[in-house]
Amino acid sequence: MTEERKTFYITTPIYYPSGKLTIGNSYTTIAADTLARYKRNEGYDVFFLTGTDEHGLKIEQKAEEKHMQPQEYVDMMAKGIKELWKKLDISNDKFIRTTDEYHVKAVQKIIERLIKQGDIYLGEYAGWYSVDDEEYFTESQLAEVYRDKDGKVTGGKAPSGHEVQLVKEPCYFFKMNKYADRLLQYYKDNPTFIQPEIRKNEMINNFIKPGLEDLAISRTSFNWGVKIPSNPEHVVYVWVDALLNYITALGYGSDDDSLFKRYWPANVQFVGKEIVRFHTIYWPIILMALDLPLPKQVFGHGWLLMKDGKMSKSKGNVVYPEMLVSRYGLDSLRYYLMRAMPFGNDGVFTPEDYIDKINYDLANDLGNLLNRTISMINKYDDGKIVTTTAVTDLDKDLEKTYADTLAQYREHMNKFEFPEALASVWAFISRANKYIDETQPWVLAKDDTKKAELQSVLGHLAESLRLIALLISPVMTQAPVKMFAQLGLDYDKDKSLEFGETVVGKTVTAKPEPIFPRLDAKEEVEYIKGKMAEEQAKHGAGKLSKSAQAKAKAQKEADDGFPEEIEFDDFAKVKMVVTEILDVKPVENSSKLLQFKLDDGSGVDRQILSGMHKFYPNYKELIGKKVLAVVNLKPRKMVGEWSNGMLLSTEKGDEVKLAIVDNSHKNGAILG
Repeated sequence: MTEERKTFYITTPIYYPSGKLTIGNSYTTIAADTLARYKRNEGYDVFFLTGTDEHGLKIEQKAEEKHMQPQEYVDMMAKGIKELWKKLDISNDKFIRTTDEYHVKAVQKIIERLIKQGDIYLGEYAGWYSVDDEEYFTESQLAEVYRDKDGKVTGGKAPSGHEVQLVKEPCYFFKMNKYADRLLQYYKDNPTFIQPEIRKNEMINNFIKPGLEDLAISRTSFNWGVKIPSNPEHVVYVWVDALLNYITALGYGSDDDSLFKRYWPANVQFVGKEIVRFHTIYWPIILMALDLPLPKQVFGHGWLLMKDGKMSKSKGNVVYPEMLVSRYGLDSLRYYLMRAMPFGNDGVFTPEDYIDKINYDLANDLGNLLNRTISMINKYDDGKIVTTTAVTDLDKDLEKTYADTLAQYREHMNKFEFPEALASVWAFISRANKYIDETQPWVLAKDDTKKAELQSVLGHLAESLRLIALLISPVMTQAPVKMFAQLGLDYDKDKSLEFGETVVGKTVTAKPEPIFPRLDAKEEVEYIKGKMAEEQAKHGAGKLSKSAQAKAKAQKEADDGFPEEIEFDDFAKVKMVVTEILDVKPVENSSKLLQFKLDDGSGVDRQILSGMHKFYPNYKELIGKKVLAVVNLKPRKMVGEWSNGMLLSTEKGDEVKLAIVDNSHKNGAILG
């Protein structure tokens, strides 16, 4: 009786098909594919899931823009995403679509159960909703709040930067707070459930400790979604619908749940850091309500940034994977994303770095090692690999270096530290190149008494290349096959990860070809920049302000040269005073806000948050400066912190400066 293999279930988020996917989206999927391939190589029974999240108002609107029915639109988009994953050699075992009939039926069954057991109840929702994010927000969760002259909130921006709109409608709610203590206990009992650690701290401090509000889980203002059978005016909130895919894909809620019994709970769920909240708060609570095991780990990776910030279609600063694959091949893209991007943190893509990685890591280090080895075996041993028996201490040292490399590689891969795993392989590649220089096969070939030594060197190099090909195979899917072919090996058979005699007796190719030709760096950098500029031109990036409100304001001021006039009495209501900056620091969980501690002459320190981080990277230099502030604004909460007023600044073009006055002005002096 054969021993049953250990299972490993890995998921990506299911992608929202509202537009073409970028290399940022591809990053998550390639990372998951890398892990899935590695685990298969290690002997695991792997199930790898990805797919598309196809419901919601935004999809309905996108379809309408294109004069299509929603189903017709998502069919088109899902087909394109499947084709992209095929192009990127993604080895997923299943591709789920939330419009799949089995998924819809399972979601309906789950929602009705949760209503029946009292976890979901009918009420009325009144709050802020971002169509672009398909997400609800309380006022305190908004990154920016718009108010009228009476201080009433009229709108705002979600943390993503998208505009929100006021929504009032009947709605089903999920009793989130009922499970808050149990969730915190789960975090405590399972310290690696949320990774990296910083993501867990964000969830606890920003969402759970302030008090979990009941989650609105249905909508009545549009139809494109999973209808609740007992009240079909309501469609299930797209995020609840989407999260359930991880179990419905395995047959949960269907007549055949054999895959669910085999693979659940998931070993790891890869998500971008912007959706960690859904996967580490809402998702675990839903599972608790269903009496199901929770995933063993949720890993929230960072963003793939450009020099001017997060990759965004609205900015036009996007790079599409098809362009890079078409020009430079698939392996260079997969290698770059897994090597250059620190998986738990943000990484920055630049054309220069992309081309350098191809030229130095792939062409120089790996490609050159393969080409030199094949050429020397042909030249000195008629293409035959004779032995891998160690003759010298250098041979033994190379074998030991590989053993150490394999241990380091496995340790890093098991922690999803893909850049570090590849770095360990490249250190071994460097060692092998140095081994050539140390052993000097061209010198050994001139001395017949050194024949055994020469053949051992060539055999050690060939075996090293076989092992390198296997170690990089989870990341690079084409180069290892080419390497095996040039070494005369069978890629489907010669897969032992132990340093041995696998290559002995093989005949290498007579005409080695570079698997990564060296590129003209200047020409290729210009090519990528040109493609990026084309995208920016398509989207008109930088022509106008991002928000609709700013656009309207800019147009108004352009029409008459001045902002709209106000009455003197309106101006008189604004109290502006001189304040001294006592301290300043960045606001936690915000890339743009600074937290100012101010002396406004009242005897009580005042706290104001201001989006000046970008303009004052050396913010500590502001301590001791005197600045003008509006001090009678109604306090508002931003990113969990209260702001009591507004600092005045000047703005011209891209330059923004605080309104700093000289120190002769007394703290609390009124501007009038």
